[in-house]
Amino acid sequence: MGTSHEASYMIGVDIGTTSTKAVLFQGDGTIIAEASQGYPLHTEGAIKAEQDPDLIVKAVVYSIQQVMTSSELPADKIQFVSFSSAMHSVIAMDHSGNRLTPVLTWADNRSAAYAKQLKKDKTGHELYTRTGTPIHPMSPLTKIMWFTREQQDLMPQIHKFISIKEYVFYQFFGVYIVEHSIASATGLLRMDTLDWDEEALRMAGISANHLSELVPTTHVIQDLHPSYAEQMHLAPSTPFVVGASDGVLSNLGVGAIDPGVVAITIGTSGAIRTVVDRPIADPKGRYFCYALTEQNWVIGGPVNNGGVIFRWIRDELASSEVETAKRLGLNPYEVLAAIAEKVPAGSNGLLFHPYMMGERAPLWNPEARGSFFGLTLQHKKEHMVRAALEGVLFNLYTVMLAIEEQIGRPKTIHATGGFARTELWRQMMANIFDQKVVFPDSIESSCLGAVILGMYATGKIDSLDVAKDMIGSTYHHDPEAEAVSVYRELLPIFIRISRKFEEEYAAITAFQIKMEEWLPKNI
Repeated sequence: MGTSHEASYMIGVDIGTTSTKAVLFQGDGTIIAEASQGYPLHTEGAIKAEQDPDLIVKAVVYSIQQVMTSSELPADKIQFVSFSSAMHSVIAMDHSGNRLTPVLTWADNRSAAYAKQLKKDKTGHELYTRTGTPIHPMSPLTKIMWFTREQQDLMPQIHKFISIKEYVFYQFFGVYIVEHSIASATGLLRMDTLDWDEEALRMAGISANHLSELVPTTHVIQDLHPSYAEQMHLAPSTPFVVGASDGVLSNLGVGAIDPGVVAITIGTSGAIRTVVDRPIADPKGRYFCYALTEQNWVIGGPVNNGGVIFRWIRDELASSEVETAKRLGLNPYEVLAAIAEKVPAGSNGLLFHPYMMGERAPLWNPEARGSFFGLTLQHKKEHMVRAALEGVLFNLYTVMLAIEEQIGRPKTIHATGGFARTELWRQMMANIFDQKVVFPDSIESSCLGAVILGMYATGKIDSLDVAKDMIGSTYHHDPEAEAVSVYRELLPIFIRISRKFEEEYAAITAFQIKMEEWLPKNI
């Protein structure tokens, strides 16, 4: 499509868990073009969760190339490219700049034993209060502990431990840099000084030399490698803004940066976050605190189990609905939502704990497991579908309760992510949270957040408040009193069950691990 060249144009890139997306925006927030490329997540039981970082680099290149091609803009019209990225990934690099490992993603649980050990020790809580990263196997701190203790043959070859965004920037520019936002999610960065924490480094078994150079989220880099510039149809001099993590940028991209405004995102995983003006840790260790800029910090809780649960329902329980959807040319999720809608709020007393990938907030327990509770012969597939959707939101609401202890009841909730395409799920959120929920029309909040931060970094705006003017039109859902009262009755039961199951989660996980080890040898 042809466009007028008078306006300003900027590209936001979001490197996610299952795909990378690039969105080309005009200066007022209008989307001109968008493209994405998916890649597999290689899992093994509930232990490994790895990706090929080179496929992710290719996805970044492809997505940018596609938006440039479809917009027909000349390279010199792009003012900058700014980045958002998933957190908590680790790649080991050698001295020649070659990778020694795949990407260990946030969902990789191989460091669970080290996280468990640290959690029992008061050192773990002290580390959390200084770094803002809860003690959990997602954390690069525990992942590097696993490397230094269990991959000792590899250690002499390891020059750097880096994240996926650092890997992309290394390919493009040949430098190792990590911005404060991704760094503050490693468990290795002190919140008060924005420098590496000596004790965390000692616990990890590394020195600061094993990590990249720290830069602000507003850091701008040029001199893009000519071959990449050519592939992406960009000028080598195009400014690249290092940007921040997807979580904090999503808040920016939905205009949730004022005190008391909460953002909720549900993509593959999910999160609840709010912006504060200084670093704050939770005495009970339930939420994270990560940097957006030196003046803006984001507290909140990530959950492992978001849209991935709906996908599991589709793939494992709904083959006939998927077939129907194909035949009618519909999205299978729409068909599933339609059958779930026939069931009343509360799924006739069927509760689903969505812990199919362990859980981060609020349990911080990688051994947590999913379960249906309350099943009777009266329950059908549609009850199970609805209970699963409700369970994801019940769990997110329990994270909100922890944040409310810090900020009080939110003034406003802004929600975004793939789940927002499903009307039933949106209304359910308003009912479970018993509050009006505002949804921007565009669900590209992390890409827009990256662009707003990029405008700030390159001096085009002098305040992040412009976000409110760029999110475009919104719509909202109000809570429905009858459903609210049902959910208020079920929530305490939902919360009590996960607490009572703690020992059983550990026991069933130990059994599952034993079976995974036994099966290959005996089949």
